[in-house]
Amino acid sequence: MSASGWLIFAFSALLYSIVRWRQNRSKLPLPPGPKKLPLVGNLLDIPREHQWEAYHRWSKALNSDIIHLDAAGKSIIVLSSMEAIGDLFEQRSSLYSGRLRLPMLVELMGWDFAFPFIDYGDEWRSHRKLFHQAFNLSAAKQFHPQETAAVHEVLRRFLQNPHDIMGNFRHMTGALIMDIAYGIKVLPSDDPYIQMVEKAMHDLSNASIPGAFLVDTFPSLKYVPSWFPGTGFKRKAKEWRKVVREVLEKPFHETKRNITMGTAQPSFTSLNLHSINESEASDMTTQESLIKGVAATMYAAGADSTVSALGTFVLAMLANPEAQIIAQGEIDSVIGLGNLPDFADEPSLPYVSAIVKEVLRWRNVTPIAFPHYITVDDEYRGYRIPAGSLVIGNTWAILHDQDIYAEPHSFKPERFLLDGKINTAVRDPETAAFGFGRRICPGRYMATASIWIAVASMLAAFDIKKAVDEEGRVVEPSFEYSSTGVVSTPLPFKCSITPRSPQVVEVIQATDGGP
Repeated sequence: MSASGWLIFAFSALLYSIVRWRQNRSKLPLPPGPKKLPLVGNLLDIPREHQWEAYHRWSKALNSDIIHLDAAGKSIIVLSSMEAIGDLFEQRSSLYSGRLRLPMLVELMGWDFAFPFIDYGDEWRSHRKLFHQAFNLSAAKQFHPQETAAVHEVLRRFLQNPHDIMGNFRHMTGALIMDIAYGIKVLPSDDPYIQMVEKAMHDLSNASIPGAFLVDTFPSLKYVPSWFPGTGFKRKAKEWRKVVREVLEKPFHETKRNITMGTAQPSFTSLNLHSINESEASDMTTQESLIKGVAATMYAAGADSTVSALGTFVLAMLANPEAQIIAQGEIDSVIGLGNLPDFADEPSLPYVSAIVKEVLRWRNVTPIAFPHYITVDDEYRGYRIPAGSLVIGNTWAILHDQDIYAEPHSFKPERFLLDGKINTAVRDPETAAFGFGRRICPGRYMATASIWIAVASMLAAFDIKKAVDEEGRVVEPSFEYSSTGVVSTPLPFKCSITPRSPQVVEVIQATDGGP
């Protein structure tokens, strides 16, 4: 046979092998899952609230850490172990880092600038790189002074108004993010920037509920005229889009004005705008748009997650007063009663660090990670992963795995300690609490630092106890959370937050720095 003949033969054999491989793989079974109905599949089985618990029940019933659901033709793969998540999101990250098209959220509401929603590719990489440069493990430490100042402010707010628990935390995180992202100091109350992002995140949460809007299932509906019956979603999107654009544009342009006037404070936006002005960047508009999008993502993404974790911390102290007593004893022994901690004290406060880890584990900020998306067929453990599948990491199941965390529904900071030190042999909740693979939250280092200094300072300054009504009866908190959107946040609750000593009141007031 001639050389060309051998080449044709080899190519034909390769092509035949590929076809057979694809045919054989298509015959592979899907991962196990609950029984599916014709047409709708498991659509009626998936609850609108606490989906993570339903997924976990199915995984346990089927004795499988990977399950398959069919939501009216949409393939959903749920992973409930770090082994499966590591194998797919880490080892095969190039396949499992995509994002599903989100017509309502991205195309109609205008969240196209936020890189958590951008599909995997060059645009996503450029956003992620810019964010990572400012908030990687080493760089995030530069924000410790701002984080400490924000916590001191929230301590002063609790002295003035100890009842608005979630409101105080929300103001703290909003003020911190505005300072870091834009160098803008917010108003002490009713700040328009904080109200703006609060509204935007509330709308985002509503829009991200699976099945909430038919346009996400049938994207062509976005082209139907607004006057057509059944297109109320377009009117909602138009209204919500206005707020989203304000989040993107308003603080950015204020920072630019401050730069022009020479009054801008150092911030992510001002420093990066200064860098491109000094560079020989050929496309200034593109670079400026990138900075604006990353800053707005930072502004929006940081608004809810830290608030949720700090609300959970207060609830944990109400449910576990003995943990509060132990932590306060540790703090007093290190810095003395009536003083406030700083980041230099962290190595000497392992029990406080264990409380932070248990807060992240006990009531997850994001019980299910935002879905990844795979565009090609894949095979895993002899199962077929169909192209076009949503692949979800069940964070709640992983952080409530009783084989890793004994008594997973109990709040037990000591599970992370050994001989008075952090036990590195116990899985750190941070490995799951902030997402997975290339889609892991790049702001996690700043988030955990903010939570730590806030928790340590609240414990040093205040006694957190259950509220008592006018008749002397204890008011039990409901421990209820919002459960339909991306972030699970404690619903408003009552409790008693009082200073531990007159001395600590003076120390807190002295942090104001005013006249």
